[in-house]
Amino acid sequence: MKLLPGAQFAPICILAACIGGPASSVLAADQPVARGMSGQIRFDHHLLVDQFGYRPGDPKVAVVRDPQVGYDKTDKFGPGPALQVRDAEDGHVVFAGKPAVWNGGATDASSGDRGWWFDFSSLTTPGAYFVFDSQRNVRSAAFNVGPHVYKDILKAAMRTYFYQRSGFAKRQPFADECWTDESAYNGTDQDTQAHDVTDRTNRSKIKDLSGGWFDAGDTNKYVTFAVPAVHQLLAAYQENPAVFTDDFGIPESGNGIPDVLDEVKWEIDWLKKMQYPDGSAALKVGDIVYVPAAPPSSDHSQRYYVPSCTSATIASAGMFAHAAYVFGGFAPLARESADLKARAMAAWSNYHGIAAQTSCDGGVVHSANADWTEDEQKAAAVVAAIYLFAVTENSVYDDYIKLHYKELKPYHDEGWSRYKSEQGEALLFYTTLKRSDAALRSAILADKSRDAKSGSHVYGFAANDDLYRAFLHEPQYHWGSNNPRAQYGNSNMDVIAYGLDKSSNETYEARALGILHYFHGVNPFAMVYLSNMYRYGATQSANEIYHTWFWRGTKWSNALTSACGPAPGYITGGPNANAVRDGVPASLAPPAAQPPQKAYKDWNAPWPDSSWAITEPAIYYQAAYVKLLSKFAQ
Repeated sequence: MKLLPGAQFAPICILAACIGGPASSVLAADQPVARGMSGQIRFDHHLLVDQFGYRPGDPKVAVVRDPQVGYDKTDKFGPGPALQVRDAEDGHVVFAGKPAVWNGGATDASSGDRGWWFDFSSLTTPGAYFVFDSQRNVRSAAFNVGPHVYKDILKAAMRTYFYQRSGFAKRQPFADECWTDESAYNGTDQDTQAHDVTDRTNRSKIKDLSGGWFDAGDTNKYVTFAVPAVHQLLAAYQENPAVFTDDFGIPESGNGIPDVLDEVKWEIDWLKKMQYPDGSAALKVGDIVYVPAAPPSSDHSQRYYVPSCTSATIASAGMFAHAAYVFGGFAPLARESADLKARAMAAWSNYHGIAAQTSCDGGVVHSANADWTEDEQKAAAVVAAIYLFAVTENSVYDDYIKLHYKELKPYHDEGWSRYKSEQGEALLFYTTLKRSDAALRSAILADKSRDAKSGSHVYGFAANDDLYRAFLHEPQYHWGSNNPRAQYGNSNMDVIAYGLDKSSNETYEARALGILHYFHGVNPFAMVYLSNMYRYGATQSANEIYHTWFWRGTKWSNALTSACGPAPGYITGGPNANAVRDGVPASLAPPAAQPPQKAYKDWNAPWPDSSWAITEPAIYYQAAYVKLLSKFAQ
């Protein structure tokens, strides 16, 4: 298989052997990977590091794990009295020290493990390294130290949106030969000729609803589900534009527009098709039968849409207005920006002209329910008002914000943006607008500051919170737990971005970095929670994800045992302590009957295994991770 366009990964060599590269060259944990002064050096999954690496000035702490509770409780491990960091090229020792017992030897309740921390933060010289236990003659995954260790990881994570495009052929050189596919759902009576599911035989209601992103592991498209992804990708760009370059290897690369905005525009162009002339918007598009689509172009099922609904209308108003604001900074997108501004205003007017509709989605178009409650719609209206005010400076929208801003999620949950991220981010964005109300600006920033200092354990770094340095409250280990985990990191970085507690910036950043390292292998599975990242340097990566394209038994099923595996860079749903409640058999342990952090399994089996409750990706999980990663990808 060839490298993805834009990827510049070179496999890391440890003495005589290389790891990384195509799946066929990846070495299993029980294979010898190097021979040096002390004999064979094997990778050991008890020695955990960020498998992509660390920036020179960042904290660098390896975690050593000794399982006590859970499916692996007999897999005991104790490190030697001293550990080393060795150069991956010639094996010479660059750092040595003693591992420190974590939390007095206590067992971490959320993972069922006890362990040690090995701090080698003083290592700042760029290069490739591994942690080595000379007594046991085992090593960690290899990792890099350098200023740009996350640059290509960001590109890989963003490229999943290209693979999620509906109605667009994935061809070389933009798609790896393993993941090429023809345009999907542009056939007869499909998305270019979608039928109203409430009036199926009325051909006058056929609409061209092609384009957009597949929502998750399915190929359906939801207006309301697009909200967090569109807003968070736009926010990520606004807050750190320098990292979002024009060379991510998509067809639009090199057009003078950052590729993240090109990708968002692909979704926005579909949302425009979902809008009716009166400003209202259809709710979703998809199949009414369950059909594996491996690849998506093989699915020739008739497609249907759910017609206009107030939740979709007000959701569209916010996304159109936000995109209009960001696109307005680029001369080639000036006309597009003006069109989106008009569309946002029309959607706003339509939404406020009728009563809220909360039962539009009858579930006939599969699969998730895309309706919003009336309260959810009201909150979305505040988000829309914020971005409409940004692009119009009309006091009507500002007055609405002042009356209703406390209806947003940050005022009903700790953590500000850990859920409904677009709401917390919109409030903070409001404070950057020159014509915003001064008193409200101050109130919002003060409220965010109080949230950060509330002692909720969402913010800051506490050494005894979590062996794996990425604490997540136990109730957040639900379906899609990797989403709030990334948002914990984003909420911490927001404190820094808005200068709310400058004296403690280091602890907020440490918390966010700990979460990033967790995604990259510092977790009970010693696994990168992104799919098929071996060519980018991962030693152990998510090999299977629940996705209709990368279906079980196909050449895309498993990164190690099938010809191609899933496309790289997809964030999986994450550990789910409610797995059995969500349909996973109680006999399947893990993920069943485990401490929360171990409620995960690397598999993609359909019903009755219901692996979607664990390993299915989604465009909103992806956006949360992309935003977090972008903070450190410079």
